[in-house]
Formats: sequence, C-alpha cells, structure tokens
Amino acid sequence: MDKTQPIGVIDSGVGGLSVLKWLSKKMPREHFIFLGDTARIPYGDRPREELIGFVRELTSYLDRRNIKQLVVACNTITTLGVDVIGRGYDFDVIGMVKGSPELQRISRKHRVGFFATDFTVAAGSYKKEIERLNPDVKAFGLGCPKLVPLIEGEKFDTPEMEAAINEYATIMKSWDVDTVLLSCTHYPFLKEEIQKALGPAITVIDPAAMTTERAYRNLAERGLLNDSGEGSLEICFTRDVERCKRLASRMLDVNECVFHEVTLEASQG
Repeated sequence: MDKTQPIGVIDSGVGGLSVLKWLSKKMPREHFIFLGDTARIPYGDRPREELIGFVRELTSYLDRRNIKQLVVACNTITTLGVDVIGRGYDFDVIGMVKGSPELQRISRKHRVGFFATDFTVAAGSYKKEIERLNPDVKAFGLGCPKLVPLIEGEKFDTPEMEAAINEYATIMKSWDVDTVLLSCTHYPFLKEEIQKALGPAITVIDPAAMTTERAYRNLAERGLLNDSGEGSLEICFTRDVERCKRLASRMLDVNECVFHEVTLEASQG
C-alpha cells in the first residue's frame, strides 16, 4: 500500500455523509470513495445474514478500487463486527465508535442514552461497550425506525418528522438521561431538531468526530497518511443519485464532489 491510495467509506444510505464530512475536514489531502447502498435502504430491520451479504458486496467493490482503509460509516453495519467485514482483506477496517470513556465525565447523572436502529439496539453491543468503558454509567438504547425513511425521503421540516422526533425524545427523557449519542449516522442530519426536542439539559453527541480520530490515528501509525496534493471526494450510490445529491448538500459542498451510480450484485432487489 502507499499513501496515495483512496479511503473507502460505506453506509446503507446517505447517513454516512455525516461521517465523510468529518473525515474530509480532518484529512483534506486524502482521496475518499463513499459508497451508499440506497437501493436497499433501510438496513436496520433486516436479518443479520442478509446484512452480511450486502456488506460483502460493498466491501468487494471498494477492494477492487484499491483502498488503503475502510471506514464503516454506519452503526448497523458496525454492529455486525469489523472482523466479519474485514476478513480476507489487506486494508484495516474502522467501525463507528460505540462509546467513550469521556461519557463518564460528560454525564453528571451517569445515565446515557443512545438513539439507533432497532437492529443496533437489539444486538446489545453498544449498551455493553458504553457500560464497559464507563463502569458507573447506565446506558439506555432506543430504536427509532421512523427516522431513516423520513431522512432518506427528504421529509425535513414536516409534521411527520416533528412528531417522530418528539415521540423518541419523550421516551428518552423519561429515562432521566443527561447525555444522548446519535448512534446512527443518519441522525446528525437532525441534530439541531433532536437537541431542541430533548432540551438544553441534555447533551447530544455525534460519534463521527471520535470515529474520525480513530481513522486518522490508524493511518498515521501505518505510515499511510497522504501529506501532499489536494484531496478528492467521489460519492457513489446504488440508486437515486439526484435525490442523494440533494441530501449530500446538507453536509458537503457538492461542487467539490463527483457523483456516480454504481451497480452491485443483487442490489436491484
């Protein structure tokens, strides 16, 4: 491998663009290839074995593009385990950060919530990791199945979106948490709205920043940080590129990006 090879970023849809934003700011000289599987969104309510098949197709595509690192910008995919995702490849796999020792300091009440997909919550790994890193903290996960379809459907500033956010915020507040992680990469598209619904007494955290630091350190330790030239952003989707481009404009300067539609095996289903 050499420094000029691209970094691959995968997601089930457009949510991972919130992570790509952090990555490109932290590493402006890198070449990124983002791949969102918009033909098969949402992933959050699919069986594990089906998801593994999808992720192998995404990963194989980026392996053919000769990437030096794979960032999994999707909490549902991260829940599968990076060992499953990266098995048999030369590049390292960086999953979404599930928790941080900082939560013990940030949360005064030591009660931390996280919004996620049903799959992520049911798997239990996020709750386990938060409580492992912070022995005094109690973690509460809430599946929010209405949010991803509304975001992907561009239903911002609609009564449906407001109702869904308020529904989940009410439940979360009933657990008396003072810190909430957005443990689905789609949810930072709604960070301001979620913060408003939860109120000023609750701190809302986007784990993308911590994930970006992990990706940066990994490349630095391997001597693969690109330290010359200008970076680039290639953004690929498996369906609905124009819609996705509109959503991308909420996170990135689309004039600096190149957009493509790509076909994966079985992605037409």
